[in-house]
Amino acid sequence: MVDDDRDVRLMLSYMLGEASLQSRPFASGADFLAALPDLAPGCVLLDVRMPEMDGLAVMTELTRRSVGWPVVFMTGHGEVPVAVEAMKLGAIDFLQKPFSEEAMLAGFERGFALLEERSAAASRRADAAARIEHLTSREREVLQSLLAGLSNKLIADRLGISLRTVEMHRSNMMVRLGVDNLAEALTLAMEGGLAPLRTKAG
Repeated sequence: MVDDDRDVRLMLSYMLGEASLQSRPFASGADFLAALPDLAPGCVLLDVRMPEMDGLAVMTELTRRSVGWPVVFMTGHGEVPVAVEAMKLGAIDFLQKPFSEEAMLAGFERGFALLEERSAAASRRADAAARIEHLTSREREVLQSLLAGLSNKLIADRLGISLRTVEMHRSNMMVRLGVDNLAEALTLAMEGGLAPLRTKAG
């Protein structure tokens, strides 16, 4: 949690502790960002109004660093437009002070669910990229051509190889990727960040 008010930090730490949730309080956005490399992924409870670096600036920096941790903003009375801006920056929820423990925990529940989804997606991307790394350069070209929507015949023409050779590379590619059909291969290629082979301009 990030809030410049010591009493608020103590109250939130107590509320989270009562819910068996570990918390790490920070008095400023700068302190939080400085400690970021040493923190385990989690949900961020972030106050909007803080001196020197406000919550929106912290959120912008998180986005710049590609930190996809769910953020729940805390706002005071009359700060709803600011909260809307925070949502545009990627915050998952905002709580208007004073808020109840139930409202805070509901926000955290959504945040942890999203964190789990993002973690699973990152694992899938890493696994897909690792599998693609095992392909030969020609097998990769065949897969990229399939991503571009080319048929085996067009791939043969594009790469200057025989249709039978394309079929052989395609079969070997499927085995190396550990997939059973073309749909699985294409899904894995997209998850792994493989770009379609550029086709010649007509």
